[in-house]
This record gives sequence, C-alpha cells and structure tokens, in this order.
Amino acid sequence: MDDLIRALPKLLRAAGETEEVAEAAAMVAWRRAAGEALRGQAVPFRLYRKTLIVAVADTAWQKQLEAMSGQLLFRLNSLLGQAVVTYIEFRIDPVTVRAERDTLAPRTNPQEQEKRALESATGQVRSAADAIHDEELRRRFLLAAGSCIDRRESGKP
Repeated sequence: MDDLIRALPKLLRAAGETEEVAEAAAMVAWRRAAGEALRGQAVPFRLYRKTLIVAVADTAWQKQLEAMSGQLLFRLNSLLGQAVVTYIEFRIDPVTVRAERDTLAPRTNPQEQEKRALESATGQVRSAADAIHDEELRRRFLLAAGSCIDRRESGKP
C-alpha cells in the first residue's frame, strides 16, 4: 500500500484532469490521511468538484471531524501531491458508515471480491493504470479504483 500512496502524485499527473482517477486517488489517500482509527467512523463517499464528501455516523463525529478538517485536508493533498481536494464535507449518514464497518469484517471469499473489483476498473482508470510500470502497484491501484466504481454502480455507499 505504501508503494501505491507514493505513486499517487505521478498517477494523477499522468491522468490529467480525469475525474474518475482523481476520485479513486482521493479515496485511497483519505484512508491513509485519516488513519485506521477513523476507517469505521468516516467513510469517503464521493469527490465532487474538488469537494470530498465523507459519511459520518452522527453529529458528534461530524463536529469533531469538521474541527480537524484543515489538518485532514493538508494531509490528503500532501499525499496526492496537488490540490485535488479543496473542501471536505462531512455528511451524517449512519447507513453508509454501517456498510463500511460491515466491509471491515472478515470476508468470506476475497478472491471473488478481488476479481470483481479488477473487472470494474475500465476506461480512463484502466489507461491511467497502464502508466504504472510496477505490476503489483498497478494491480493495487486497479483494485482500489475498481472497488470504488463497483460500490458506486451497485448503489452501495
């Protein structure tokens, strides 16, 4: 995962203004910037016009994270190597947070989930991945992007 994080700035430059790639990169960077402690509490949902929309369970989490948003924004864009995100909006959405917690539980068939995620990554995301020379790093990027696309298309948060 560290290799993927280090490659994000190059990947974004190679992809240009591709919204799908920017969103996938922002999702990956959020998980690193927010850390493991927030993974089941704050779920990145969408990048819309440079605003990262993050679901939280309740107003307590919303207020706490809004107070930290400047730090989170700095960490996020530092990982991305450019200002991909200019604002973080924390929306109260306990259903999305609960769904993320469910995904953190042990998976019954990881090979099937990996296969589905890789198949979901198409188009501009796939061509951006082609710019990654390291095979394992390219696979990890495609998994992250494919999972994001799969969630969006299936209507899951």
